Amino acid sequence: MKKKRRSLTAKAKILLIVLLIPVSVVLFTLTAIIWTSIRHPDVIQKSASTLMDLHERHGGLTIPDEYIPIYKAAAEEYNIPWTLLAAHHRVETRFSTMKTMVSPTGAEGHMQFMPCTFVGWGYPGCTDLGKGNIPEDDKTNPDVIAKYGGYGVDGNGDGIADPYNLEDAIYSAANYLAQSGAADGQIEKAIFHYNHSDKYVEDVLWFFEEYEAQQTQQAQK
Repeated sequence: MKKKRRSLTAKAKILLIVLLIPVSVVLFTLTAIIWTSIRHPDVIQKSASTLMDLHERHGGLTIPDEYIPIYKAAAEEYNIPWTLLAAHHRVETRFSTMKTMVSPTGAEGHMQFMPCTFVGWGYPGCTDLGKGNIPEDDKTNPDVIAKYGGYGVDGNGDGIADPYNLEDAIYSAANYLAQSGAADGQIEKAIFHYNHSDKYVEDVLWFFEEYEAQQTQQAQK
């Protein structure tokens, strides 16, 4: 009887260890994420795409047809590939289908601009990650944006540069990417400027290359 009890105890210990391993892994991962966030807040992605499940990032390759003319017009204006804009739009807000157009860190609109990036970092109070405290009238005023060196653009010509207007957001993204190196062929550099995250760069490049391949295939038909 004693031998049997010792045997059962040993089995229970092994079972307990097996059950504790995944729990320990999860706890370690969460601790690492929290510690990294505290020590290096710059690695926290600004975009609403952080709300997506990781397995969904490489899904949904179809570009909505109604967006393509906007991508192409903005890309031509700023001399960058239109497929790059499509890739950013897909990663940032899943082609504007996210439940929220404001990220946890304060990035706004279809292409997830931090307010200070959109209006300009010279605007009073623009520090840290760039959420700022900018009145709505200033945030969408092209004259204010020009004064403070922002990237916001009035893409549809209505006198307002609005990150929540699709055309304005796409043109603004094209402007930012072009000035960050995309107009000179430095695609990866431009993507990293848009969001300082290696994972973000990887995701956008993946979609960009897929969309470029799709265009090549269509041209060959």
